[in-house]
Amino acid sequence: MAALLLALILFPFAGSVLAAFLPADTRNRQAVLAGLVSVSGLLVAGYCYPEVGNGAVVRYHVEWLPALGLDFSLRMDGLVWLFVVLVLFIGLLVTLYARYYMSPDDPVPRFFAFLLAFMGSMLGVVLSGNLVQLVIFWELTSLTSFLLIGYWHHRADARRGARMAFMVTAAGGLCLLSGVILLGHVA
Repeated sequence: MAALLLALILFPFAGSVLAAFLPADTRNRQAVLAGLVSVSGLLVAGYCYPEVGNGAVVRYHVEWLPALGLDFSLRMDGLVWLFVVLVLFIGLLVTLYARYYMSPDDPVPRFFAFLLAFMGSMLGVVLSGNLVQLVIFWELTSLTSFLLIGYWHHRADARRGARMAFMVTAAGGLCLLSGVILLGHVA
């Protein structure tokens, strides 16, 4: 069951790479791919629910940089499960909406690649089992939200909004990193 936590994060990132390489005129295939990633993640979360619902904590742990004491760690308890379901369900709704909202002239592969990478980053934030990993996934979320907001890069308002969102989330990421460093020194 622990390996399923890794799958929850890897599915969106793999789907993002796949979506980037699909032809531009395949709006339906892009939406189906993003929808399948969301639904498969929801099925994995549903499979984990009986254990998490009974108060257990599901963990996945791999040594990452043992010389520095850093490990790749994922954990899911009841609250994390709720946020995983929210991220995946809202991702599914956005996929459904985008399928009918996007024009056939829009570069749909880029949008769905950014959306799936954003979902994977958000799942990484929610499932992170240590603070260093949380900061890394937070920065990935900042980058992918910048790319999503600036999707229509030919419009000045989209570029301006993307820059503003990036500055705010980057400042938040620096504050988060400062807090993690302070916690590291205190503990």
